[in-house]
Amino acid sequence: MDETERMKRWRLILGSESKERFAAMNGEQEPVLSEEQALMDQALAAIYNHSSSGGFGSGRGAGNGPSNPQISRWLGDVRTLFEKDLVTVIQSDAMERCGLRQLVFEPELLENMEPDISLASTILMLKEQIPKRSKESVRAFIAKIVEQINKLLEADIRRAVTAAINRRQHSPIPSAAAMDFPLTIRRNLKNYNPELGTIVPEHFYFFDRTVASAAKQWTVILDVDQSGSMGESVIYSSIMSCILASMAAIRTHIVAFDMNIVDLTEKCDDPVDLLFGFQLGGGTNIDKSVAYCQKFVENPAKTLFFLITDLEEGGNRASLLHRLRELKESGVTVVCLLAIADGGKPYYDAQMAERVAGLKIPCFACNPQMLPALLERAFQGQDLGAFRKEFEKRKK
Repeated sequence: MDETERMKRWRLILGSESKERFAAMNGEQEPVLSEEQALMDQALAAIYNHSSSGGFGSGRGAGNGPSNPQISRWLGDVRTLFEKDLVTVIQSDAMERCGLRQLVFEPELLENMEPDISLASTILMLKEQIPKRSKESVRAFIAKIVEQINKLLEADIRRAVTAAINRRQHSPIPSAAAMDFPLTIRRNLKNYNPELGTIVPEHFYFFDRTVASAAKQWTVILDVDQSGSMGESVIYSSIMSCILASMAAIRTHIVAFDMNIVDLTEKCDDPVDLLFGFQLGGGTNIDKSVAYCQKFVENPAKTLFFLITDLEEGGNRASLLHRLRELKESGVTVVCLLAIADGGKPYYDAQMAERVAGLKIPCFACNPQMLPALLERAFQGQDLGAFRKEFEKRKK
Protein backbone atom coordinates (compact mmCIF):
# COMPACT_ATOMS: atom_id res chain seq x y z
CA MET A 1 0.00 0.00 0.00
CA ASP A 2 1.48 3.37 -1.01
CA GLU A 3 1.61 6.45 1.21
CA THR A 4 -1.42 8.11 -0.44
CA GLU A 5 -3.70 5.13 0.20
CA ARG A 6 -2.41 4.87 3.77
CA MET A 7 -3.29 8.54 4.35
CA LYS A 8 -6.78 8.00 2.91
CA ARG A 9 -7.38 5.11 5.29
CA TRP A 10 -6.30 7.20 8.24
CA ARG A 11 -8.62 9.95 7.02
CA LEU A 12 -11.54 7.45 6.98
CA ILE A 13 -10.61 6.22 10.46
CA LEU A 14 -10.33 9.70 11.97
CA GLY A 15 -13.34 11.18 10.17
CA SER A 16 -14.06 14.60 8.71
CA GLU A 17 -13.02 16.32 11.97
CA SER A 18 -9.41 15.46 11.07
CA LYS A 19 -9.38 17.67 7.93
CA GLU A 20 -7.57 20.55 9.59
CA ARG A 21 -4.97 18.24 11.10
CA PHE A 22 -4.17 16.74 7.71
CA ALA A 23 -3.92 20.22 6.20
CA ALA A 24 -1.52 21.27 8.96
CA MET A 25 0.74 18.24 8.57
CA ASN A 26 3.80 19.44 6.69
CA GLY A 27 1.56 21.83 4.75
CA GLU A 28 0.02 18.90 2.90
CA GLN A 29 -3.50 18.91 1.47
CA GLU A 30 -6.21 16.65 2.87
CA PRO A 31 -6.22 13.28 1.03
CA VAL A 32 -8.76 13.33 -1.80
CA LEU A 33 -11.16 10.42 -1.27
CA SER A 34 -12.53 8.41 -4.18
CA GLU A 35 -16.30 8.36 -4.75
CA GLU A 36 -16.61 5.02 -2.98
CA GLN A 37 -14.45 6.19 -0.08
CA ALA A 38 -16.57 9.35 0.21
CA LEU A 39 -19.66 7.17 0.60
CA MET A 40 -17.82 5.12 3.23
CA ASP A 41 -16.98 8.37 5.02
CA GLN A 42 -20.65 9.41 5.04
CA ALA A 43 -21.80 6.03 6.29
CA LEU A 44 -19.26 6.00 9.12
CA ALA A 45 -19.93 9.65 10.01
CA ALA A 46 -23.60 8.87 10.54
CA ILE A 47 -22.78 6.99 13.74
CA TYR A 48 -19.20 7.87 14.75
CA ASN A 49 -19.07 11.65 14.21
CA HIS A 50 -20.26 13.95 16.96
CA SER A 51 -20.04 17.15 14.93
CA SER A 52 -22.96 18.84 13.19
CA SER A 53 -22.32 16.68 10.14
CA GLY A 54 -22.82 13.44 12.06
CA GLY A 55 -26.02 11.53 12.68
CA PHE A 56 -28.83 10.45 10.43
CA GLY A 57 -29.68 13.64 8.61
CA SER A 58 -31.31 14.75 5.41
CA GLY A 59 -30.08 12.01 3.11
CA ARG A 60 -27.50 11.56 0.42
CA GLY A 61 -27.75 13.94 -2.48
CA ALA A 62 -25.87 15.92 -5.08
CA GLY A 63 -23.30 18.58 -4.36
CA ASN A 64 -19.95 18.83 -2.64
CA GLY A 65 -21.05 19.66 0.90
CA PRO A 66 -21.50 17.21 3.73
CA SER A 67 -24.53 14.95 3.42
CA ASN A 68 -25.76 12.17 5.67
CA PRO A 69 -27.93 9.25 4.58
CA GLN A 70 -31.25 8.40 6.17
CA ILE A 71 -30.99 5.28 8.26
CA SER A 72 -32.62 3.03 5.64
CA ARG A 73 -30.22 4.20 2.92
CA TRP A 74 -27.37 4.09 5.42
CA LEU A 75 -28.00 0.42 6.20
CA GLY A 76 -27.99 -0.36 2.49
CA ASP A 77 -24.79 1.62 1.93
CA VAL A 78 -23.02 -0.16 4.76
CA ARG A 79 -23.87 -3.59 3.37
CA THR A 80 -22.71 -2.55 -0.08
CA LEU A 81 -19.48 -0.77 0.89
CA PHE A 82 -17.98 -2.94 3.64
CA GLU A 83 -17.04 -6.56 4.12
CA LYS A 84 -19.55 -8.76 5.96
CA ASP A 85 -17.58 -8.94 9.20
CA LEU A 86 -17.24 -5.13 9.31
CA VAL A 87 -20.95 -4.70 8.55
CA THR A 88 -21.77 -6.69 11.69
CA VAL A 89 -19.55 -4.45 13.83
CA ILE A 90 -20.86 -1.19 12.31
CA GLN A 91 -24.54 -2.20 12.61
CA SER A 92 -23.96 -3.26 16.21
CA ASP A 93 -22.40 0.14 17.00
CA ALA A 94 -25.29 1.90 15.26
CA MET A 95 -27.81 0.03 17.37
CA GLU A 96 -25.99 1.08 20.54
CA ARG A 97 -25.28 4.70 19.58
CA CYS A 98 -28.57 5.52 17.82
CA GLY A 99 -30.99 3.79 20.14
CA LEU A 100 -31.87 0.98 17.73
CA ARG A 101 -30.93 -1.74 20.18
CA GLN A 102 -33.39 -0.47 22.78
CA LEU A 103 -36.08 -0.34 20.12
CA VAL A 104 -35.75 -3.89 18.80
CA PHE A 105 -34.74 -5.50 22.10
CA GLU A 106 -37.56 -4.02 24.18
CA PRO A 107 -40.91 -5.41 22.98
CA GLU A 108 -42.94 -3.22 25.33
CA LEU A 109 -41.72 -0.12 23.47
CA LEU A 110 -43.02 -1.39 20.12
CA GLU A 111 -46.35 -2.37 21.65
CA ASN A 112 -46.99 1.26 22.59
CA MET A 113 -45.73 2.88 19.39
CA GLU A 114 -47.94 4.26 16.65
CA PRO A 115 -47.49 2.61 13.23
CA ASP A 116 -44.74 4.31 11.25
CA ILE A 117 -43.69 3.10 7.82
CA SER A 118 -40.12 4.45 8.03
CA LEU A 119 -39.59 2.70 11.34
CA ALA A 120 -41.12 -0.48 9.91
CA SER A 121 -38.69 -0.49 6.98
CA THR A 122 -35.76 -0.04 9.39
CA ILE A 123 -36.95 -2.91 11.57
CA LEU A 124 -37.29 -5.17 8.53
CA MET A 125 -33.67 -4.41 7.66
CA LEU A 126 -32.55 -5.46 11.13
CA LYS A 127 -34.88 -8.46 11.41
CA GLU A 128 -32.02 -10.97 11.69
CA GLN A 129 -30.73 -9.22 14.81
CA ILE A 130 -34.09 -9.15 16.60
CA PRO A 131 -34.07 -11.47 19.65
CA LYS A 132 -36.68 -14.18 20.08
CA ARG A 133 -38.46 -12.37 22.91
CA SER A 134 -39.13 -9.40 20.61
CA LYS A 135 -40.17 -11.26 17.46
CA GLU A 136 -43.89 -11.39 18.24
CA SER A 137 -43.97 -7.68 19.13
CA VAL A 138 -42.13 -6.83 15.92
CA ARG A 139 -44.53 -8.94 13.88
CA ALA A 140 -47.51 -7.27 15.57
CA PHE A 141 -46.02 -3.85 14.82
CA ILE A 142 -45.56 -4.73 11.13
CA ALA A 143 -49.14 -6.09 11.08
CA LYS A 144 -50.37 -2.68 12.27
CA ILE A 145 -48.64 -1.03 9.32
CA VAL A 146 -50.17 -3.56 6.92
CA GLU A 147 -53.65 -3.00 8.34
CA GLN A 148 -53.24 0.78 8.09
CA ILE A 149 -52.14 0.66 4.44
CA ASN A 150 -54.82 -1.89 3.58
CA LYS A 151 -57.47 0.52 4.83
CA LEU A 152 -55.94 3.20 2.64
CA LEU A 153 -55.63 1.17 -0.57
CA GLU A 154 -57.55 -2.11 -0.70
CA ALA A 155 -61.08 -0.90 -1.51
CA ASP A 156 -59.87 1.60 -4.12
CA ILE A 157 -57.52 -0.89 -5.80
CA ARG A 158 -60.24 -3.54 -6.02
CA ARG A 159 -62.76 -1.05 -7.37
CA ALA A 160 -60.34 0.40 -9.92
CA VAL A 161 -59.06 -2.94 -11.20
CA THR A 162 -62.50 -4.55 -11.38
CA ALA A 163 -63.93 -1.56 -13.27
CA ALA A 164 -61.01 -1.48 -15.69
CA ILE A 165 -61.06 -5.21 -16.45
CA ASN A 166 -64.83 -5.43 -16.78
CA ARG A 167 -64.97 -2.53 -19.21
CA ARG A 168 -62.60 -4.36 -21.52
CA GLN A 169 -64.97 -7.34 -21.80
CA HIS A 170 -67.92 -7.04 -24.19
CA SER A 171 -71.38 -8.47 -23.61
CA PRO A 172 -74.30 -9.38 -25.90
CA ILE A 173 -76.74 -8.10 -23.24
CA PRO A 174 -78.07 -4.65 -24.34
CA SER A 175 -77.73 -1.76 -21.91
CA ALA A 176 -77.56 1.91 -22.90
CA ALA A 177 -75.35 2.70 -19.90
CA ALA A 178 -72.93 -0.06 -20.88
CA MET A 179 -72.71 0.70 -24.61
CA ASP A 180 -69.21 0.96 -26.04
CA PHE A 181 -69.87 3.91 -28.34
CA PRO A 182 -66.37 4.19 -29.89
CA LEU A 183 -66.32 0.52 -30.90
CA THR A 184 -69.93 0.57 -32.12
CA ILE A 185 -69.24 3.59 -34.35
CA ARG A 186 -65.93 2.19 -35.62
CA ARG A 187 -67.45 -1.19 -36.56
CA ASN A 188 -70.42 0.44 -38.32
CA LEU A 189 -68.71 3.17 -40.36
CA LYS A 190 -69.45 1.14 -43.50
CA ASN A 191 -73.16 1.58 -42.76
CA TYR A 192 -73.17 5.36 -43.08
CA ASN A 193 -76.39 6.55 -44.78
CA PRO A 194 -75.78 9.76 -46.86
CA GLU A 195 -79.48 10.52 -47.12
CA LEU A 196 -80.01 10.40 -43.38
CA GLY A 197 -76.59 11.87 -42.66
CA THR A 198 -75.90 9.31 -39.98
CA ILE A 199 -74.68 5.78 -39.32
CA VAL A 200 -77.28 3.03 -39.20
CA PRO A 201 -75.67 0.35 -37.01
CA GLU A 202 -76.12 -3.29 -37.82
CA HIS A 203 -74.70 -4.36 -34.49
CA PHE A 204 -74.23 -2.70 -31.11
CA TYR A 205 -71.39 -3.46 -28.66
CA PHE A 206 -71.76 -3.36 -24.88
CA PHE A 207 -69.35 -3.66 -21.94
CA ASP A 208 -69.86 -6.63 -19.69
CA ARG A 209 -70.43 -5.82 -15.99
CA THR A 210 -69.25 -9.22 -14.82
CA VAL A 211 -65.74 -10.59 -14.73
CA ALA A 212 -65.39 -12.75 -17.81
CA SER A 213 -63.24 -15.86 -17.78
CA ALA A 214 -60.95 -14.29 -20.37
CA ALA A 215 -59.97 -11.70 -17.78
CA LYS A 216 -58.06 -14.42 -15.93
CA GLN A 217 -55.42 -14.10 -18.59
CA TRP A 218 -54.23 -10.83 -17.05
CA THR A 219 -50.79 -11.03 -15.43
CA VAL A 220 -49.25 -8.43 -13.13
CA ILE A 221 -45.53 -8.66 -12.34
CA LEU A 222 -43.98 -6.56 -9.60
CA ASP A 223 -40.18 -6.58 -9.77
CA VAL A 224 -39.08 -4.91 -6.54
CA ASP A 225 -35.65 -3.54 -5.66
CA GLN A 226 -34.83 -4.57 -2.08
CA SER A 227 -31.67 -2.49 -1.74
CA GLY A 228 -31.40 -0.34 1.38
CA SER A 229 -32.97 2.79 -0.10
CA MET A 230 -36.26 1.13 -1.10
CA GLY A 231 -37.72 0.15 2.29
CA GLU A 232 -40.91 2.21 2.07
CA SER A 233 -41.53 1.18 -1.55
CA VAL A 234 -41.07 -2.48 -0.60
CA ILE A 235 -43.85 -2.21 1.99
CA TYR A 236 -46.35 -0.57 -0.37
CA SER A 237 -45.43 -2.94 -3.22
CA SER A 238 -45.93 -5.99 -1.00
CA ILE A 239 -49.37 -4.92 0.16
CA MET A 240 -50.44 -4.01 -3.38
CA SER A 241 -49.29 -7.42 -4.66
CA CYS A 242 -51.26 -9.23 -1.94
CA ILE A 243 -54.41 -7.30 -2.82
CA LEU A 244 -53.98 -8.13 -6.52
CA ALA A 245 -53.15 -11.77 -5.78
CA SER A 246 -56.44 -12.15 -3.93
CA MET A 247 -58.39 -11.20 -7.09
CA ALA A 248 -59.30 -14.21 -9.23
CA ALA A 249 -59.08 -12.16 -12.44
CA ILE A 250 -55.33 -11.57 -12.08
CA ARG A 251 -52.24 -13.73 -11.86
CA THR A 252 -49.76 -11.88 -9.70
CA HIS A 253 -46.01 -12.41 -9.41
CA ILE A 254 -43.76 -10.54 -6.99
CA VAL A 255 -39.99 -10.79 -7.27
CA ALA A 256 -37.41 -9.19 -4.96
CA PHE A 257 -33.87 -8.46 -6.01
CA ASP A 258 -30.59 -6.93 -4.93
CA MET A 259 -27.60 -8.77 -6.36
CA ASN A 260 -29.67 -11.96 -6.05
CA ILE A 261 -33.28 -12.81 -6.94
CA VAL A 262 -36.00 -14.15 -4.64
CA ASP A 263 -39.42 -15.14 -6.01
CA LEU A 264 -41.88 -14.30 -3.23
CA THR A 265 -45.08 -15.07 -5.13
CA GLU A 266 -46.00 -17.99 -2.87
CA LYS A 267 -46.05 -15.66 0.15
CA CYS A 268 -48.76 -13.39 -1.31
CA ASP A 269 -51.42 -14.97 0.91
CA ASP A 270 -50.08 -13.08 3.93
CA PRO A 271 -48.60 -9.57 3.54
CA VAL A 272 -46.74 -9.83 6.85
CA ASP A 273 -45.06 -13.09 5.79
CA LEU A 274 -44.31 -11.50 2.45
CA LEU A 275 -42.61 -8.50 4.05
CA PHE A 276 -40.47 -10.74 6.22
CA GLY A 277 -39.44 -12.56 3.05
CA PHE A 278 -37.60 -9.46 1.85
CA GLN A 279 -33.94 -9.10 2.75
CA LEU A 280 -33.37 -5.37 2.60
CA GLY A 281 -29.72 -4.64 2.01
CA GLY A 282 -27.19 -3.41 -0.51
CA GLY A 283 -26.25 -3.99 -4.12
CA THR A 284 -28.46 -4.05 -7.21
CA ASN A 285 -28.61 -6.15 -10.37
CA ILE A 286 -31.79 -5.02 -12.11
CA ASP A 287 -30.92 -6.61 -15.46
CA LYS A 288 -30.68 -10.07 -13.91
CA SER A 289 -34.07 -9.67 -12.25
CA VAL A 290 -35.85 -8.38 -15.36
CA ALA A 291 -34.46 -11.39 -17.25
CA TYR A 292 -35.98 -13.66 -14.60
CA CYS A 293 -39.36 -11.92 -14.81
CA GLN A 294 -39.54 -12.24 -18.61
CA LYS A 295 -40.48 -15.91 -18.25
CA PHE A 296 -43.82 -14.93 -16.69
CA VAL A 297 -44.95 -13.11 -19.83
CA GLU A 298 -47.35 -15.39 -21.72
CA ASN A 299 -49.73 -12.89 -23.28
CA PRO A 300 -47.85 -9.56 -23.64
CA ALA A 301 -51.01 -7.58 -24.44
CA LYS A 302 -52.46 -8.65 -21.09
CA THR A 303 -49.35 -8.23 -18.96
CA LEU A 304 -48.45 -5.31 -16.69
CA PHE A 305 -44.82 -5.14 -15.59
CA PHE A 306 -43.96 -2.79 -12.72
CA LEU A 307 -40.24 -2.24 -12.15
CA ILE A 308 -39.92 -0.62 -8.72
CA THR A 309 -36.36 0.64 -8.29
CA ASP A 310 -34.16 3.71 -7.94
CA LEU A 311 -32.32 2.49 -11.07
CA GLU A 312 -28.95 2.39 -9.31
CA GLU A 313 -27.90 -0.49 -11.56
CA GLY A 314 -24.88 -2.50 -10.50
CA GLY A 315 -25.25 -4.93 -13.38
CA ASN A 316 -25.21 -4.47 -17.15
CA ARG A 317 -26.98 -1.21 -17.98
CA ALA A 318 -27.02 -1.72 -21.73
CA SER A 319 -28.53 -5.17 -21.30
CA LEU A 320 -31.16 -3.80 -18.91
CA LEU A 321 -32.26 -1.17 -21.41
CA HIS A 322 -32.36 -3.81 -24.15
CA ARG A 323 -34.60 -6.07 -22.04
CA LEU A 324 -36.97 -3.23 -21.17
CA ARG A 325 -37.18 -2.29 -24.84
CA GLU A 326 -37.98 -5.92 -25.72
CA LEU A 327 -40.79 -6.04 -23.16
CA LYS A 328 -42.22 -2.74 -24.35
CA GLU A 329 -42.09 -3.65 -28.04
CA SER A 330 -43.67 -7.07 -27.41
CA GLY A 331 -46.81 -5.34 -26.13
CA VAL A 332 -46.21 -5.53 -22.37
CA THR A 333 -47.28 -2.44 -20.41
CA VAL A 334 -44.07 -1.43 -18.62
CA VAL A 335 -43.96 1.12 -15.79
CA CYS A 336 -40.89 2.15 -13.80
CA LEU A 337 -41.70 3.44 -10.31
CA LEU A 338 -38.67 5.15 -8.80
CA ALA A 339 -40.39 5.12 -5.43
CA ILE A 340 -43.78 4.54 -3.85
CA ALA A 341 -43.76 7.00 -0.99
CA ASP A 342 -45.92 9.55 0.78
CA GLY A 343 -43.63 12.51 0.44
CA GLY A 344 -40.13 13.83 -0.06
CA LYS A 345 -37.93 13.82 -3.11
CA PRO A 346 -36.76 10.29 -3.92
CA TYR A 347 -33.14 9.50 -4.63
CA TYR A 348 -32.60 7.81 -7.99
CA ASP A 349 -30.19 7.63 -10.91
CA ALA A 350 -31.43 10.53 -13.02
CA GLN A 351 -29.34 9.61 -16.06
CA MET A 352 -30.67 6.05 -16.10
CA ALA A 353 -34.22 7.28 -15.56
CA GLU A 354 -33.87 9.55 -18.58
CA ARG A 355 -32.70 6.64 -20.73
CA VAL A 356 -35.59 4.45 -19.58
CA ALA A 357 -38.04 7.27 -20.29
CA GLY A 358 -36.47 7.50 -23.77
CA LEU A 359 -37.89 4.02 -24.41
CA LYS A 360 -41.39 5.51 -23.95
CA ILE A 361 -41.60 3.83 -20.55
CA PRO A 362 -43.12 6.14 -17.91
CA CYS A 363 -40.63 6.60 -15.11
CA PHE A 364 -41.70 8.47 -11.96
CA ALA A 365 -42.19 8.37 -8.22
CA CYS A 366 -45.76 7.62 -7.16
CA ASN A 367 -47.76 8.61 -4.11
CA PRO A 368 -49.41 5.42 -2.73
CA GLN A 369 -52.84 7.04 -2.94
CA MET A 370 -52.37 7.25 -6.72
CA LEU A 371 -51.80 3.50 -7.15
CA PRO A 372 -55.50 2.66 -7.80
CA ALA A 373 -55.72 5.29 -10.56
CA LEU A 374 -52.43 4.08 -12.05
CA LEU A 375 -53.62 0.46 -12.09
CA GLU A 376 -56.97 1.38 -13.62
CA ARG A 377 -55.35 3.33 -16.46
CA ALA A 378 -52.79 0.60 -17.06
CA PHE A 379 -55.48 -2.08 -17.37
CA GLN A 380 -57.49 0.15 -19.68
CA GLY A 381 -54.49 0.65 -21.94
CA GLN A 382 -54.47 4.42 -21.48
CA ASP A 383 -51.44 6.65 -22.03
CA LEU A 384 -49.43 6.33 -18.81
CA GLY A 385 -47.03 9.02 -20.00
CA ALA A 386 -49.95 11.44 -19.82
CA PHE A 387 -50.81 10.07 -16.37
CA ARG A 388 -47.25 10.77 -15.23
CA LYS A 389 -47.43 14.37 -16.49
CA GLU A 390 -50.80 14.86 -14.82
CA PHE A 391 -49.42 13.46 -11.57
CA GLU A 392 -46.33 15.70 -11.72
CA LYS A 393 -48.58 18.76 -12.18
CA ARG A 394 -50.60 17.81 -9.10
CA LYS A 395 -47.43 17.58 -7.01
CA LYS A 396 -46.55 21.15 -7.99
